[in-house]
Amino acid sequence: MSSYAITADGLSKAYRLGKQCGTPDTLVGALKALVRYPLDNFRHLRSLTQTNGEDPHLLWALRDASFEIKQGDVVGVVGRNGSGKSTLLKLLSRITDPTAGSARILGRVSSLLEVGTGFHPELSGRDNIYLNGTILGMSKREIDHKFDEIVDFSGVARFLDTPTKRYSSGMQVRLAFSVAAHLEPDVLIVDEVLAVGDAEFQRRCLGKMQEVASGGRTVLFVSHNMSTIGQLCNVGMLLSHGKITAAGELKHVVQVYMDELFTTQAEAGDESLRVSVTTAVDDLESEKVWRQGSHLTVRVSVWSREAVQGPAVDLYLHSSAGRMVFAQSDRFMDSSNGSSEHHWVFEFRLENTGFVSDYMTIDVGFRYSSSTRYIALWRSLAAVALGPLPDGFTHGRDCPVAIPCAVALRGSA
Repeated sequence: MSSYAITADGLSKAYRLGKQCGTPDTLVGALKALVRYPLDNFRHLRSLTQTNGEDPHLLWALRDASFEIKQGDVVGVVGRNGSGKSTLLKLLSRITDPTAGSARILGRVSSLLEVGTGFHPELSGRDNIYLNGTILGMSKREIDHKFDEIVDFSGVARFLDTPTKRYSSGMQVRLAFSVAAHLEPDVLIVDEVLAVGDAEFQRRCLGKMQEVASGGRTVLFVSHNMSTIGQLCNVGMLLSHGKITAAGELKHVVQVYMDELFTTQAEAGDESLRVSVTTAVDDLESEKVWRQGSHLTVRVSVWSREAVQGPAVDLYLHSSAGRMVFAQSDRFMDSSNGSSEHHWVFEFRLENTGFVSDYMTIDVGFRYSSSTRYIALWRSLAAVALGPLPDGFTHGRDCPVAIPCAVALRGSA
């Protein structure tokens, strides 16, 4: 019997980008297009089955991924947005077929990729537990046996016979995760679902995942939270531009990932919306360590194909332990300042007054200034390393901020 739960050989997935076709604006042009339509359509259909690597309209979301995962390993899959993490999980979950290569999986597979998929708004929470559990591969007997555990974990027992269309979005996610968390597969594939619900529910979700991991099951877990990765996983895999660039010991993979993030400039997005982040410590682009007393400048440039009136950018800094250290929004709502409706530059300048962390990751959210809903949110877009604090600074356990403090024992009267 093989000791490997997952074996992938040259696993690849390509997507063909859509091309906008012009519409004839004359009668002669329309007649010519009508005559040429059968041949053009045949050429287009044939091109969909071709995967020439030189084709500019071909996007390789995953390319030549080969790896082996042992039974019982808990693998943390990390990488920038768009690096191919979700594509890899969808291929292993058999949601989509590979363009090339193959993967062999030993045992029963369950995935938590889109929590809540399969919920029907007109059905009650009770009915949706059975519906969603069946979709995820559980038998009625399994659901009956675990029904009380699922309800207790979700915390929605009071509303169990109410249609889920009357649930808040948080209640729906809690119930959906509760169903998925009580699966008993040989291989569990998880894509960033521990960010659901409030802090208390997230703690319970993490505990449930640790229980699954400690039960000897193989787990693939995608997250941008390095603290959670460190708590759950013993093996790492780093993806970059659709290729596996590092794999093996978790500490090594995380270090390679952070070295990749510690760049003074990073970009993300696509043709419709693109963002660029440039960081500098004390206005020196070559300096990558943000020491106490020095200033970090974060310049965020956003390009949008669609015009946006009154844009705003939110900046978030998270410590290496996954705790939010800083959040700030910069706005320019006055369109009379001559700024473009398609390109904006936001600049943040922060002083390190005593932050405690090995590094900080930078998230960028782009939205209308009059709305709290993001047009786009880019997580872990960049990172900056922090220097040591001078003597005299103190902080609590896992606290991301330290302040000068002197402690003395004066004795008793």
